[in-house]
Amino acid sequence: MANKIRWGILGCGSIAGKFADALRHVKEAELVAVGSRTEEKAHAFADTHRVQRRYGSYQKLAEDSDVDIVYVATPHHLHAENTILCLQSGKHVLCEKPLAVNARQGLAMIHCAREKKRFLMEAMWTRFLPLMDKVRQLLAQQAIGPLHTLTADFGFRCKPNTQRLTDPHLAGGALLDVGIYPLALSSMIFGKPVHIHSTAVMSSTGVDEKNAAILTFEQGQLAMLSSAFTVETTQEAVIIGAEGMIRLNRPWWRGNVITLIRHGQDQQRIEVPSHDNGFVYEIQAVHNDLAEGRIENALMPLDESLSTLQTMDTIRKQWGLRYPCETE
Repeated sequence: MANKIRWGILGCGSIAGKFADALRHVKEAELVAVGSRTEEKAHAFADTHRVQRRYGSYQKLAEDSDVDIVYVATPHHLHAENTILCLQSGKHVLCEKPLAVNARQGLAMIHCAREKKRFLMEAMWTRFLPLMDKVRQLLAQQAIGPLHTLTADFGFRCKPNTQRLTDPHLAGGALLDVGIYPLALSSMIFGKPVHIHSTAVMSSTGVDEKNAAILTFEQGQLAMLSSAFTVETTQEAVIIGAEGMIRLNRPWWRGNVITLIRHGQDQQRIEVPSHDNGFVYEIQAVHNDLAEGRIENALMPLDESLSTLQTMDTIRKQWGLRYPCETE
């Protein structure tokens, strides 16, 4: 691999734009190509982000021999198809969350990556923030004693008729779009749940507009999680232990302040500075893995991404929500 790690971006939406901006802040990164379903969108994105190669098809991007790794930034229902296309073309892949619509798709992606010996990771960028590193340090030090519960929510008010959120054909709904953040946090802290109880309010289009779940873990810990795209929530997360609690202040998934509360002691406000564009940390993590020849990331392993998909499958099954893109 060349000194620069040469990126391609597949999909030209707003999140792809933020990722392209982040690449400019990582010195080893070079954005060399973009691909969209239409040449018009590819050219517009490439002009904005000063990219020389622009393709009006995903296939052509995947076949570009000058691309080392592809960031897949398409809608949820295309993640599996697009990722496998790139892996089979010999590319490493960073795929936007959720890794796939369901565990069956995710497993196919993981098998392909391991068979082709290509790097694959779910782009759970929050996992790599300095704030989360501090949280993991506090938990490892047992700063609040044995853990008992987690509460976390991610709710916001979207613009009316936002298609990617409301369209079942695009695997819309609050759970896959933002509910995955609280789920990933609970997975990082407690692992895989052993019992799941959930409920949802469905939109007129048939996807979840707000939902809540209680997860029980092997050692009796509980996680109470919720997400929504029709209402703005507290956007906080609180980890409670026998000797205190850690509050991840609003907005917890991209914040830089933790409040540490220990019984019998004054509250401690901990500021953890971070880059304005949080994507830079996951990009650096990917670069480290590629430089060391690793095809999976230890902090965001594929087996954990698969476990989260299995949890979401169980939750959606409890609601009776099945997307048109899912087949028997």
